[in-house]
Amino acid sequence: MTPVSHQTYLEYKDFTAISPEVFSCIARIMKNARGFDLDGYKDQCIKRRIAIRLRATNCSSGEEYCELLRRDDDEVDRLQKVLTIHVSQFFRDPPMFDKLCREIFPLLFALTGMNRSGRPGIWSVGCASGEEPYTVALLLKHFFPDELGRVGATILATDVDEAILKVAREGIYGEERLREVPDEFRREYFLERDGRYQLVYEIRSLVEFLQADLTQTGAFPESDLILCRNVLMYFERSQQEVILHGFADVLRPGGVLILGKSETVVGSALERFEPICTVERIYRRA
Repeated sequence: MTPVSHQTYLEYKDFTAISPEVFSCIARIMKNARGFDLDGYKDQCIKRRIAIRLRATNCSSGEEYCELLRRDDDEVDRLQKVLTIHVSQFFRDPPMFDKLCREIFPLLFALTGMNRSGRPGIWSVGCASGEEPYTVALLLKHFFPDELGRVGATILATDVDEAILKVAREGIYGEERLREVPDEFRREYFLERDGRYQLVYEIRSLVEFLQADLTQTGAFPESDLILCRNVLMYFERSQQEVILHGFADVLRPGGVLILGKSETVVGSALERFEPICTVERIYRRA
């Protein structure tokens, strides 16, 4: 998920109608109707986005909006989309992907060869419409074809929003999402269709998309590399610690965690990670 714009925040900063009782009511509805758990998310961020829908539906109070959610399944879908706004692009933050390609991928393949059998497991958390895990797939296919052919790699991409995952599986994007894609990659891995671009099946087939909720840490997949960029920022600090411990639990020895530029390892989880590159927020499981 990504934050709403500064202008939108100013427009909807008055969310006093979202009382604790109303928030609890909405949380129950979203949990029961869509399995979307609001526990652990920052109340202010969530309330701000609920207020967007409250005003858009001309509801005069939070209680009225709760009643609308109970009887209107389409509004439940619309609210979930607002709560999980996705804005992304390929090769977002190029220096991080350069570091990933030059240092982290060789490390993962080396660890696979020396310490374990099987293939490296890569997990893209909060993958939205798929640009991040597909960028990982592009880099592996283009620069590590021998390693892929010899040991392979699994790329799992998860998000809480099933609707956006359907978009990701299609792998079709507008020009604005490809601004950082090298021309060579465009020619080799994208097919133009009516002004939009679809990734070739060879790349799409490398990524598996699944719906998952970070609050359910017991379901985290065993991994060698976890990319969780600009996701933790939406959780309260206590929940961030729980999630980070969950990451440490499923990372294999030598496994790597990459966070967003505005995020860092916090609290007791600091004991479980050591920095590789603080600038790019890259950590190794201690």
